[in-house]
Amino acid sequence: MSTITASVDVNVPIAPVYDQWTQFETFPQFMEGVDRVQQLTPTKTHWDVSVGGVRREFDATITEQHPEERVAWRSDNGPQHAGVITFHRLGDNQTRVTAQMDIDPEGFAENVADKSGLLSQRVEGDLKRFKEFIEHQGHATGAWRGDVNRPE
Repeated sequence: MSTITASVDVNVPIAPVYDQWTQFETFPQFMEGVDRVQQLTPTKTHWDVSVGGVRREFDATITEQHPEERVAWRSDNGPQHAGVITFHRLGDNQTRVTAQMDIDPEGFAENVADKSGLLSQRVEGDLKRFKEFIEHQGHATGAWRGDVNRPE
């Protein structure tokens, strides 16, 4: 199991930054290797991804979500991973987005990508592209502000 942590400071207020992050179906617009995300229910998503030329599908569950604070998830099948995205207000127009992910690579391609640092670079790149996306938009394309409490 590998842990990846990365952050980016976004020059947009926390509310639209958080709101945009809840729009999972837009992730392919700024996440490398994410081909499609379907929001099945408020807490269930289906992902189609490519890593090192290998295509994978998996479902994930939002395990905790609090507006303008955090979104946590875990995979239900396929490549095993879990993580949390946190949002920190740095000022009226600046937000820090931090990603922390635990990943258990599945298969040869994913293990090579993990050991070579490619997965870490991908997460950092995804956050930078998210920053460009939301700063260019200036507003969120949608929002889901529901609360999901951590399972006991």
